[in-house]
Amino acid sequence: MLVSTNNLTKRYGSFTALDDCTCSVAPGEVFGLLGPNGAGKTTLLRLLLGFLKPTEGLATVDGIDCSQKSVAVRSRIAYLPGDARLVRQMKGRDVLRFFAQVRREGDLRRAFEIADDLELDLAQYVAFMSTGMRQKLALAATFSMNTPLLILDEPTANLDPTVRSTVLQLVHAAKQEGKTVMFSSHVLSEIEEICDRVVILRAGQLVHLQVMAELKRQHRIRARLHAAMPAVPDDLVNLISFEHQENGEIEFHSPGELTVLLGWLSTLPLAEMTVSPIGLRAIYDQFHHHSAAETANP
Repeated sequence: MLVSTNNLTKRYGSFTALDDCTCSVAPGEVFGLLGPNGAGKTTLLRLLLGFLKPTEGLATVDGIDCSQKSVAVRSRIAYLPGDARLVRQMKGRDVLRFFAQVRREGDLRRAFEIADDLELDLAQYVAFMSTGMRQKLALAATFSMNTPLLILDEPTANLDPTVRSTVLQLVHAAKQEGKTVMFSSHVLSEIEEICDRVVILRAGQLVHLQVMAELKRQHRIRARLHAAMPAVPDDLVNLISFEHQENGEIEFHSPGELTVLLGWLSTLPLAEMTVSPIGLRAIYDQFHHHSAAETANP
């Protein structure tokens, strides 16, 4: 594994920011971190970068201890913080030139190409750029680095939907190049679209790990019948669950392929039926029901 944590914990006095976190990220994977503010996402990322020292546990990147050899770890990472700050007295092109020169992994030509894709005016001084423009500049600097790991903390914050789509394309391109991406976001649709696996954090604890390919095979079926529902056939008992709703509908849940299930459903006295994927929101709401509004798509 390129990234690995084992019982990773960070406490500040009596407050636990990250509690006993164990997970791993494979080379070439896009790995999502999901949770509201204060869930522990940024703490985990900063521990991986060596910016924070763990209270307990271990974190490694490419087999290197993040706490003991943080400089070596950071040489393998391109990091976009959630509150990226750039020199206000520099023009956009000079900021990109600085980052390309200060690190051997920098690629100025690539940085200019990304800035062009993001429709960024590099002739402007950072001081006169909007918040969204500064975010674009930070994205161009980060994605241009030739490192095996990209860590992106809320990379689409302050961006309009069109630019967000471009950012997700950059993440996909990085994966195609064999890079690993760790991606933190509040926006469920972004995580669902781009990530291979997702972890959900709550109050500093990793409460769920979801393989997105498995989730995309799961469906919710709502049906209304003209008559009573017959018993579920024995060969489908382990492939389906259902519950009766107050409005008279029956809601079926299927964790796998629909072909066999739909064949049986077609034999029922159906008045109407709808089929929809489960989606990440249903999983997220199991752990953060009261904070679901934070994850609404803007």
